[in-house]
Amino acid sequence: MAAPEERPEEIREEIREETPVGLPECPSAEGSGLLPPELRAWMVLLAATGAVEQRLRAVVKERLDVSHDEFLILCLLAEHPREGLRMTRVAELLGRPKTRLTYQVACLQHAGLVVRRSACGDKRGVEVALTEKARGLLREASGALAETAAGALAHVMGPEQRAAVLGLVPGLHEADPA
Repeated sequence: MAAPEERPEEIREEIREETPVGLPECPSAEGSGLLPPELRAWMVLLAATGAVEQRLRAVVKERLDVSHDEFLILCLLAEHPREGLRMTRVAELLGRPKTRLTYQVACLQHAGLVVRRSACGDKRGVEVALTEKARGLLREASGALAETAAGALAHVMGPEQRAAVLGLVPGLHEADPA
């Protein structure tokens, strides 16, 4: 058994091993800083989101040949595979201006990944839906994309944060933080 004065160094070494090189330790929702718990939790979520987006960009480009923002549109539509979504709803969900969304959807339409049609009962409204081509590409890429997302989360989150989001992100407990 190590002498009491050696234990703090052992603990610091364990923390260093868990924290990826070059990254600060992920903020804890139970920290003792100036921020209230809600803002600390928000900062953890932002760090996790940033890590996932950063790692996904290359995989999305390689597997789907679309931009990250276009990928987010495809993901939203994948949750509504048959009926599609109104363009205004997609803009709301992504927090994007409608003009920017219109351009991104046009790019996806040109690539054969989405179709636009008039909304039923509203000639001014436009709905967008996935094509079979997009469904197939998403099916083929989903394993690699899920693995990338889970790995990024495991990389930036400490054990407490990982335990907190485990119910939200299936497979996170299986991801290798390396």
